[in-house]
Amino acid sequence: MKRFLFLILCFIIPSLIWSKNIYSSPKGVEVNNDYTVKIRTSNGIWQDVPTYLFYVDDTENGTHKKEKTSVAKFDFDDTVEVCITSTKNKICSYRLRPLSYDIPTQQEGNTVTFTLNKSRYMSFEINGDIYHNLQIFADHRISKPKVKKNNFIYFGPGLHDLNGDSIAITSGKTVYIDQRAVINGWLSIYKADNVKILGHGIINPGRHEGIMVKYSKNVIIDGPLTTQIPVGGSDSVTIKNAKVISWYGWGDGMNVFASNNVSYEHVFCRTSDDCSTIYCTRLGYNGGCKNITIKDAVYWADVAHPIMIGLHGDVSKYEIIDNVLYDNIDILEQNENQIDYQGCIGINNGDNNIVRNITFSNIRVEDIHKGMLINMRVCYNKKYCHAPGSGIENVTFKNFSYNGTHAGMSIIIGYDDSRKISNIQFENFSINGITIYDDMPNRPKWYKTSDYANMFVGEHVENISFIKSK
Repeated sequence: MKRFLFLILCFIIPSLIWSKNIYSSPKGVEVNNDYTVKIRTSNGIWQDVPTYLFYVDDTENGTHKKEKTSVAKFDFDDTVEVCITSTKNKICSYRLRPLSYDIPTQQEGNTVTFTLNKSRYMSFEINGDIYHNLQIFADHRISKPKVKKNNFIYFGPGLHDLNGDSIAITSGKTVYIDQRAVINGWLSIYKADNVKILGHGIINPGRHEGIMVKYSKNVIIDGPLTTQIPVGGSDSVTIKNAKVISWYGWGDGMNVFASNNVSYEHVFCRTSDDCSTIYCTRLGYNGGCKNITIKDAVYWADVAHPIMIGLHGDVSKYEIIDNVLYDNIDILEQNENQIDYQGCIGINNGDNNIVRNITFSNIRVEDIHKGMLINMRVCYNKKYCHAPGSGIENVTFKNFSYNGTHAGMSIIIGYDDSRKISNIQFENFSINGITIYDDMPNRPKWYKTSDYANMFVGEHVENISFIKSK
């Protein structure tokens, strides 16, 4: 009997305590109680997951309004069951997005459950409300690295208040941010080599970039949730399993400025401005961009573009953006009233830049609120540029799909005979399940294929094709 009681004390009671506290929010960090979230593995003990308070930008009526949203994040190994309960509103309808994930769900009253077997970044929305939703960040665990003490910076569970300031991460340093850590401040990687920032904690700097990579090389960022992660004047930067949410003006998500060999994999951006940008000279960073790769991303632009390329540069240097790949991208939203800044994918080329060898593959756009699918222009935006762009060439859209009714007319237009758009190919371009291609049956010969895509192809555009392949 004593042995049995001993086993209870040593194993069962600690497991109950562990199940309640493993994801507890740090004291002093705001939570949002619109939802309760629980998880369990292999029919084990349900664990409570806190729902953190974040803010997003509501522009439904053409003005900026700060809205409260929720974030639940947790780590798991193989398979995890998730249980979400709406505590504030009755669930009349709900969505778990991206829709392409096609995750089976079960509803019982105000509770929805589902199972995950891989890391997913998602939005759970009830009754069509996209602002007071629940962002879910389900990550595979990252082990605490073994690093020499003098090269290791550790943020353990709890609130770390930097008093609105930053910490400089110098060469050779590894930073680990615990899942239950929240940093009020930001991290600055400036003129540093061989730096790592790891872990699934939160970096919350307020109206500021959460992690800044400036003039640095050989940088790895793996896992955190923050506001923005710009990369400027840098080389060989890898960002993966990172999440950003912003609500304030100029709140871009993951910018690339004048940098080379930058890669992103498995990232999430919900932003109050552009989600992903690639620019040449800008904000003190100088030069072009080449070898930029973005794979497995979820983009949600409450304003502006999910993807934007080419606007800024040094007019005297004719800078080049070359060899860019966006692959396996889910675009959940664009809600932009200004036509100049619409485009789920925008290549707006200015400042004498050349944009070339760009590939967009496996792009899925859901039913955005307001915007257009593609805005590709050699343009002269006098608000931000000092000259039009020099040209856009060799752009491929492969396996691009849109399902919805709200997207406006797309635009592809050059500037003049010396500043053209050329060699644009659409392969398996589909709208609402219909593939659009040059040899479509029963297409009148006097129609452009682009007419079927609700796309205006204007002057100074040459060699554009729509093809269908298996």
